[in-house]
Amino acid sequence: MQVEGKAYRSIWLAADGIGVEIIDQTLLPFRFEVVRLETAEQAMKAISRMQVRGAPLIGATAAYGICLGLRRGTSTAALEAIAADLIACRPTAINLRWAVERMLDLLVPLPEAKRLAAAYSEAGRICEEDVATNEAIGRYGADLIARLHADNGNRAVNVLTHCNAGWLATVDWGTALAPIFKAVEQGIPVHVWVDETRPRNQGASLTAWELVAAGIPHHLIVDNAGGHLMQHGRVDLCIVGTDRTTASGDVCNKIGTYLKALAAADNNIPFYVALPGSTVDWSVHDGVAEIPIEERGQEEVLQIMGCDDQGRVSRVAIAPAATTAINPAFDVTPARLVTGLITERGICPASREGLLGLYPERRP
Repeated sequence: MQVEGKAYRSIWLAADGIGVEIIDQTLLPFRFEVVRLETAEQAMKAISRMQVRGAPLIGATAAYGICLGLRRGTSTAALEAIAADLIACRPTAINLRWAVERMLDLLVPLPEAKRLAAAYSEAGRICEEDVATNEAIGRYGADLIARLHADNGNRAVNVLTHCNAGWLATVDWGTALAPIFKAVEQGIPVHVWVDETRPRNQGASLTAWELVAAGIPHHLIVDNAGGHLMQHGRVDLCIVGTDRTTASGDVCNKIGTYLKALAAADNNIPFYVALPGSTVDWSVHDGVAEIPIEERGQEEVLQIMGCDDQGRVSRVAIAPAATTAINPAFDVTPARLVTGLITERGICPASREGLLGLYPERRP
């Protein structure tokens, strides 16, 4: 993606081939700052503090975290300890565990002397595959938008999205936003309704920032406005991302997604979820019962970050000092509310058979 005329990915290997550089997403949209990671601990902190976020990007960062950790020692015990600490950083996003286990499967059988170089190569492959995967998701999703555009008399397609599933949530292109980027490339007019996505406001701070950079028309809306817009025929399509999808098609995504799916179902509006195959957890079938839901600190609910007229960025309280809060970071949308899953292999029903049709190698 372009930032002030310069092409960026959300994570990349530094020029010295040792450190890893990321965009600090906690500072957006007010400041654009690149941060260098040099240790596994810094990679873990970047994941847990959400300097990087989004399931695919978390996985890529974890892969490079393995590399940085191995610089201190390449023994199997050290490798397994780094892997365990990384997996513990964020419990819900399955790509984190997927990337770490992929690195372990490659590295553990190797002689210690070959592990470091192999780790860097594999982390690089994970990043390149993510870019290609997300671009493919974009192509399949853009075809869907193109059909809606034609069916609606060639007027602009109004897409509602929740949280941020753009290029900042992946290595590049994004998941839910990739179809929008691709459709606009093809000359299809698209307008985006951007949920603010409380409590961390990833829609307001990240999705809107990406759409501004891409020159795509959009409006920011409060989270509770989506149902109203749907009732009045102002939403043609919902596309969201996911941090973990079960083998039966249940979708775990940022808190508030379930409510949007309910509103879409009540108004006969297609509700699609865009995801790479690596986000499917084939060991889980009942999302509500089996997916661990991360609960983050209450300060995210009780405070909000903003920028005043003088350009000063700060956090301010929005509730009485004596008030406490709970902060579940995700919810689960049952497969019955999902129109379809947009993957790098095509679009399928949100069901076990639908997923297995695209990923037949996962059949028992």
